[in-house]
Amino acid sequence: MDLQERIARRRSAHQGREIVVDRDHLSPVVHRAEPVGRGPVLERLLDEFEPVFDSELPPPIAVDGPAGSGTSAIVTALFDALNERLGESTRSIGTTTRAGSMGPITWFVYVDGRRVESAFAFYRTVLSVLSTESVPASGVGTDEFRERLRDRLDRPNHRAVIALDHHDEPETLSYERVRDLLEPVDGSVSTVAVGQTVPDRWDDEQPTVSVPDYRHHELVDIVTDRASTGLAAGALAHESARELATWAEGNAHDALAALFGAGVLANADGSDRLESHHLETARADVPDNGVHLDRALALSETRQRVLLDLIAVDSTDTPIRDVATKIADRSSLTTGTVKRFLYELADRGVIERVPLPANGSGRRPSAVVPRFPTIAFRALGPDSNGDETEADGASEGEAAETPHGDLPDSSP
Repeated sequence: MDLQERIARRRSAHQGREIVVDRDHLSPVVHRAEPVGRGPVLERLLDEFEPVFDSELPPPIAVDGPAGSGTSAIVTALFDALNERLGESTRSIGTTTRAGSMGPITWFVYVDGRRVESAFAFYRTVLSVLSTESVPASGVGTDEFRERLRDRLDRPNHRAVIALDHHDEPETLSYERVRDLLEPVDGSVSTVAVGQTVPDRWDDEQPTVSVPDYRHHELVDIVTDRASTGLAAGALAHESARELATWAEGNAHDALAALFGAGVLANADGSDRLESHHLETARADVPDNGVHLDRALALSETRQRVLLDLIAVDSTDTPIRDVATKIADRSSLTTGTVKRFLYELADRGVIERVPLPANGSGRRPSAVVPRFPTIAFRALGPDSNGDETEADGASEGEAAETPHGDLPDSSP
């Protein structure tokens, strides 16, 4: 962020008198263009990518790290920077003709496995980076997209490095599946597997860049940096930033989720600073060993609304069947549909089933509780007063990934 933007932000804060100046800069699901404290890791990745500077492909690479270590932020930042230097947009003057580029081009494509769950969606995401024209969301089939990808890369000096993020999370495309999808263009692509673990059957000889937890002072810098641009001046005391970093134990997601939540609470109170009770409540809202907030925000809008209602009805000590009834009463969904969603979300790990005391003979009942930060989710999720979709609960976003006349790919 340049100095003029910082000054404009401070001026806006004083005019609006709100403690949260910019939610995006405060949000735990928004990455910085240059990740704080990750210079050595970026250098190690650049070492592995060294062949691209000679217009060659690097070998397949795995980037792994514990939750909150910034693997996604690192890869997206690096790919954005490499695309600026080596992608087609930098060669549009003096190196292209009406027939296409004359010089070597390497595209760097980031695929978010949380939002790309089918072969069709995968090909469309890749083509949206490689193509100079818009890529349709429907009206074509997976086979046609595969052929378009083949045509795009079946040219001299055209190649792509494709990163699959969150490959090891439930319901996402596996790394092996992506390798199968890229088999028609195998000679023109290389892959990067990004997640908390390396892919199955990853050879010890294959390059791996492991990202460590943030050290305490690095996490303090991250919290301070986000607060300086996302909150009004002086809203977060330095000692509070240090305490937040200590509590988060190296997990940047948890630290930022608590910071964001405290900002939301302070804003609602009309406070001009984050008080200790705001921070304490926000920290308590971030589950121990929970899931990333983006796991919930990546769900279809219908399922997100079910989660909003789940938070509202306080499900901690209530059997799932009763919770489903309460949520159905708040929406146009049937109790059966809500119950199915709850079990599905529990299987995905977004919510957790908690056994309740037995109430006689028969199956022991269980409740469900969120495994993500709820304050931040309520602030960033959909408006809970919108209309839900009945039937199988598919949202417009889900339908868009399934083109007319083409069945969704259900491979893991």
